[in-house]
Amino acid sequence: MKSDIQIAQEAHALPINEIAAKVGLSSTDIEPYGNDKAKINWQAIKKTLANKHLGKLILVTSISPTPAGEGKSTMTIGLGDAINNQLHQKTMIALREPSMGPVFGLKGGATGGGQAQVIPMEDINLHFTGDMHALTAAIDTLAALVDNYIYQGNELGLDPDRILLKRGIDVNDRSLRNITVGQGSKFNGIEHKSSFAITVANELMAILCLATDINDLKKRIGLMLVGYTKDDKPVYVKDLGFEGAIAALLSNALKPNLVQTIEHTPALVHGGPFANIAHGANTVMATNLALHLSDYVLTEAGFGSDLGGQKFMDFVSEHLDKKPDASVVVATVRALKYQAEGTTENLSKENLSALRSGFANLKRHMNNMRNYGIPVIVLINHFATDSENELSLLQQLIKEEGIDSVVVDYHEQGSKGGIEAAKAVLDLANSAAGKLVPTYQKDDKVKTKIAKIAQKIYHAAKVEYTEKAENDIHELEKMGKDRLPVIIAKTQYSFTDNQKLLGAPTDFTLHVKGASLKNGAGFIVITTGHVLDMPGLPKHPAALDIDVDNNGKISGLF
Repeated sequence: MKSDIQIAQEAHALPINEIAAKVGLSSTDIEPYGNDKAKINWQAIKKTLANKHLGKLILVTSISPTPAGEGKSTMTIGLGDAINNQLHQKTMIALREPSMGPVFGLKGGATGGGQAQVIPMEDINLHFTGDMHALTAAIDTLAALVDNYIYQGNELGLDPDRILLKRGIDVNDRSLRNITVGQGSKFNGIEHKSSFAITVANELMAILCLATDINDLKKRIGLMLVGYTKDDKPVYVKDLGFEGAIAALLSNALKPNLVQTIEHTPALVHGGPFANIAHGANTVMATNLALHLSDYVLTEAGFGSDLGGQKFMDFVSEHLDKKPDASVVVATVRALKYQAEGTTENLSKENLSALRSGFANLKRHMNNMRNYGIPVIVLINHFATDSENELSLLQQLIKEEGIDSVVVDYHEQGSKGGIEAAKAVLDLANSAAGKLVPTYQKDDKVKTKIAKIAQKIYHAAKVEYTEKAENDIHELEKMGKDRLPVIIAKTQYSFTDNQKLLGAPTDFTLHVKGASLKNGAGFIVITTGHVLDMPGLPKHPAALDIDVDNNGKISGLF
């Protein structure tokens, strides 16, 4: 069996100007990076966003992720290919850029799998068009400018021990979670504690993904909270005058990246915040462009409906030119059996009892999405080890909940592996439009928003706050920032804040440990459980299996 990278490398990519032409973009509308990828230029962006056409938006989410794999990106890409190539509808796919750190760690890349991939696979997973490097440079330039401001006189009295900005690097490196800078003589700067977060976890990534143009980008950067003075006054980037320089570093990265699938469906791959610690969706710019350029847009939200799905519906969609017309929940027999058993052993063996028990997880995710008032369908990613009895039982259980389902195999068969699924999704998207029912109201206070998400989405019995969390929220109230949207940082593996509690737990307590203002992004991050913004590497990192030959051909990426 060929690996994903072998399939991707053997694929015949069309010249990127031909991909652009599929959605009405000319060669003067794009800025090529070689023959197979490009950025869309500002003139084309402005022209496109000014037209009144808006396609249908289809959101793909999933059950809770497991080591057994769900194949959400594969589903999104395969479904887009099926709508585009089998049903002959003008379609675009909008996806997040992979973070390079996890590519060399445990998770691997994020370009789909098998016959349903975006290409060039190795470029997208590694350096791509340089967006991640630009973000890293912007993050660390801002940190250096702030430290220099303190060193050069510190006119506003910024407290070095209350700087909130973190440094960034697109590498999994646990040793950088807590550091001290400026050690030695004063010639080396003012000594204080600092830390690194992986690039995609930084507020600047969220800002890049939400900005609508360069002016909005610059404004949002200026609103970022740097820290506090020694007399407890907040200091923002605009107070220090650094927003212009940082926006300049990001101006090219703000332009969406155009690539293609193996089957030549146009795809915008742009921006990549994690869904467990941020909002987990590609850039607003890319999704809006796709909506104006095509008739159907496939996009995905990170992890399950409790994380990326909830954040997309309650937060991201508020920034888009339209709300989703339909939602897809991805499930697999293997992953649902894992939800019941908690082990990857024997997942290839038929186990109807475990499947029936694990279905509770899918049921909750289905209902989470249905409760938003948007039409829902379940697409089941087929694995060779799935028995007919298991697939039949799963579809029957889904049907009993009043939701349709289709079994697909885009991984092995490409777009031909799910034509009926594509038809069903189009029917859903073209049905009478539902009105999105949010989980909370915009003017709810922060604790009310948290409680509503905890109860309606997670099914928690109550929420408890640590002393630090109470103090953080009190500070937000003092600043008049306690009615912003909330982004809950939580483990992706469970509806609870304990990753070991699988399935669909109830009557549990959600433990809130802190609240941090992301003023430029326009939300409050609520920390629960044990969530890290700087991952570490596993005992056997994926890097050990990655190599390159003397011709520059890369192997081992997945």
